[in-house]
Amino acid sequence: MLRVVVLGAAAGGGVPQWNCGCAVCQAARTDHPEIRNSQASIAVSADGEYWFLVNASPDLRQQVTDTPQLHPKPGALRHSPIAGVILTNGEIDAITGLLSMRESSPFTIYGHPKVLAILKSNSIFDVLKEESVRRVPIEVDAAFAPQLPDGTPSGLEILPFAVSGTSAWYLRGKEHPGGSASTGDTLGLKIADKASGQYFYVIAACADVDDALRQRLKGAPLVFFDGTVWRDDEMIQAGLGNKTGQSMGHIAMSGESGAIKSLADIGIGRKLFLHINNSNPAWLHASLERQTLEREGWEIPAQGMEILL
Repeated sequence: MLRVVVLGAAAGGGVPQWNCGCAVCQAARTDHPEIRNSQASIAVSADGEYWFLVNASPDLRQQVTDTPQLHPKPGALRHSPIAGVILTNGEIDAITGLLSMRESSPFTIYGHPKVLAILKSNSIFDVLKEESVRRVPIEVDAAFAPQLPDGTPSGLEILPFAVSGTSAWYLRGKEHPGGSASTGDTLGLKIADKASGQYFYVIAACADVDDALRQRLKGAPLVFFDGTVWRDDEMIQAGLGNKTGQSMGHIAMSGESGAIKSLADIGIGRKLFLHINNSNPAWLHASLERQTLEREGWEIPAQGMEILL
């Protein structure tokens, strides 16, 4: 059985963002605390005992505190059920939480060589000592079976695949530590339970849905998908910045080429948006945007939601 816990569903900065006074952040601070959400990450397990994180958000310490499944076992002075972290990109909101895992508990970081090169190039990640934290490269379209800290099988099989995207924002205009290869910076994951055959997809960042991706996701029982912005220019229109969703490597939820229309009518069982920016009006339960996405069969997951497959 696959168990999935949503640790956070927000994009970088969370909801509310510390310095933002937009309508969503104001609502989260005042009349609608239920929409507060930390930065995107999920935890997945095949046995309910050991867990693997998909990305390590800057909010990880609090996410672990708020998630009983990730607490140390009773009576143990030093223990964590977190056996590994699978990185889908090298953005700040995907890797910064690794620094909160520096207390010598054994786990494994799985990432594409381009993303692992980013970690290697920044000495601050050396606080994750090699003797307890292994870094294992993963390749596009090559399934791997993550292991538990003692080397035994986890029961999971994970297939990374390339999706449309960009390199980390902070590397724009700079030499990439992982070289100039065109793939590896943005991955989607198919995560399966080897015993039951149940599976789901996680695509936390995606700039475009092409026919190949539609075919891959066709009939999937569960998909977590990039929901960063409702419309491509929403940050500009709201006066919150000068970036479009596309310039950041993210598809919009709405529009003729947006995620909702692009992934309609392909038989996905359950569709949840992840990595949702604080500028996105779909956070507001009474908004037309929220009503539209729910009418189309999409959900915005609550923090702490657990899904069983």
